[in-house]
Amino acid sequence: MDDTRSIRFFNRGPSPVSRLIFFCVLSLLLLFVDARYKYLESTREVIAVVIYPFQRLTALPGEMMGQISVYFETQNQLLESNAQLRQQHDLDAAQLAQLSAIQAENAQLRTLQELEQRVDYPMQMAEIVYVERDIFKRKLFVNKGSQSNVQAGQVVVDDTGVVGQVTRVYPWLSEVTLVTDKDHAVPIQIQRNGLRAVVFGSGDIGEMSLRYMPVSADLVVGDILVTSGIDGTYPPNLPVAKIARIERDPAYPFSRISCVPLAGVDRHRALLIVSGLPKLPEHPAATEKSAEPVQATRKLRRRKP
Repeated sequence: MDDTRSIRFFNRGPSPVSRLIFFCVLSLLLLFVDARYKYLESTREVIAVVIYPFQRLTALPGEMMGQISVYFETQNQLLESNAQLRQQHDLDAAQLAQLSAIQAENAQLRTLQELEQRVDYPMQMAEIVYVERDIFKRKLFVNKGSQSNVQAGQVVVDDTGVVGQVTRVYPWLSEVTLVTDKDHAVPIQIQRNGLRAVVFGSGDIGEMSLRYMPVSADLVVGDILVTSGIDGTYPPNLPVAKIARIERDPAYPFSRISCVPLAGVDRHRALLIVSGLPKLPEHPAATEKSAEPVQATRKLRRRKP
């Protein structure tokens, strides 16, 4: 049994060590021949052409995975970059709007300072701190009061015209009634021809009315209404409003005239309070009314025995 198992039916050839030495020598020989005589370049090119599709097929899954990862990575980067740019755009837009508002306010303040230096009567600058919440009242509050020598009746203007009049004074605040208030009236004259009249507020922030003007009055759309200065309250020649619409009906004695205020009654924050206007003599009618009780008292005293 042991002898039969040891019998070899096939010849195995050279040993593995001999094969290794043979192939190593053959490889070195081929390398020498290829480096020396360039015999295998054409063969290498043919083999490269043949195996190139297989190389591409084997490399294709890795390349696809790489492209997919790059796509998603690029997509995420673009989304993050867009979000950052959008946020930066919003911040820049807010800063630009704030800068524009500051520039407009500075321009208006410079105009107010120039107006304050140009006029002959004293003025003091005030800032709006509150606005009346009642939609039927056109009033606001400024940060100057009796501590700043503000008195009721003083006129409030801006760089374009009359804003209103101080109607109530507190220690550190003053109430200003706008010219558009329905209970407010301003004596004016037409700048073009000097025609005197009174313009009234309508309760609407952007509209005033010129009442009791005859149909035949010399008025045209676009006429500028300025303060007449004859009542001792408003300085003369301050712009108040501009005629926007005239409706003449021969059936009525008066025209219906709508005006728009020229001052920034709903825009600016800084205003000027006019003070120190020269006082006019007291109206004769008021003097006579105040003297009537005194004269009646004297007559009663004379009749007594």
